[in-house]
Amino acid sequence: IRDRDKKEEKTEEKNEEKKDDKKEEKKEDKKEEKSEEKKEDKKDKKTEEKKEENKDDKKEEKKEDKEEEKTEEKKEVKKDKKTEEKKEDKEDEKNEEKKEAKKDEKNVEKKEEKNEERKNEKKVKKSEKNLSLIHI
Repeated sequence: IRDRDKKEEKTEEKNEEKKDDKKEEKKEDKKEEKSEEKKEDKKDKKTEEKKEENKDDKKEEKKEDKEEEKTEEKKEVKKDKKTEEKKEDKEDEKNEEKKEAKKDEKNVEKKEEKNEERKNEKKVKKSEKNLSLIHI
């Protein structure tokens, strides 16, 4: 009976130990699980931060691209303005040259008219002189 009682007691002790071991194992598993969760959380957090960073970088890049585009547009507008001004300047120059040419032409015509008048006057004087000689 004693032996049996001892055996039972030993078995009970073993069962108790097994229970304790299982409890300990569960505790360890929980600890591991928590540690894994923490690692996952850290990883997720880093991933999220990187995403945010990339998002911010892309926004900044877009902003810079827009600014660059505006600068390019301004350059184009300036270039177009200069081209337009050059065109207008050339046109003004042509108009001035035309005016000068007309002015010169009129001056030439006037000179020719004056020369013609002088010739006519000389003829008239010559004629008058001849007439007066004839009278004499």
